[in-house]
Amino acid sequence: MKGLFVFSNKMEDVEGLATRALLVRSGLDITTTNLSESKRIVTSFGQPIETDTTLDEITPDDYDFLIIPGGPYVKESVDADTRIKALAKDFFTQDKLIAAICAGPRFLGQAGILDEKHYTAFTGSDKDAPKGHYHPHEKALRDGNIITARGAGAVYEFAYEIIKATKGEEAAAALLKQILH
Repeated sequence: MKGLFVFSNKMEDVEGLATRALLVRSGLDITTTNLSESKRIVTSFGQPIETDTTLDEITPDDYDFLIIPGGPYVKESVDADTRIKALAKDFFTQDKLIAAICAGPRFLGQAGILDEKHYTAFTGSDKDAPKGHYHPHEKALRDGNIITARGAGAVYEFAYEIIKATKGEEAAAALLKQILH
């Protein structure tokens, strides 16, 4: 399985970097991309990162699942965004797995993807999914092909759900055992 991870300037460091590390550790093939013309981004805590590609360089059909982290960039860009929402809609219409953490589910809510879905997200993010079923106390939650998580403190549960959905529960449990979770 091949995943596309959308990194952005000001993404939350733990949600992006730790999630990616856990998924790669489990044996998943993860490509990082971003929306800018440059492959270089700077996380919300000032960490410079170089992504594998830019969004203009990828073909979404080459990927089996999509991951969207949260961070300050979401508040700054979600209302005007067209690219992340369009990408998520493309994956959704093809019944591919979409995983979003913290404020990342706001993109899914505004795209109508969370309508009638059970989800969790950073406090206040539920305003963008008024037709969804918000579970504020769940760390990570899967409803069909949508996985959501509450925030940076839920990265292990988030990664677990992604691995379970793509490689099975045994592989997800093996990762947690390997890292002494």
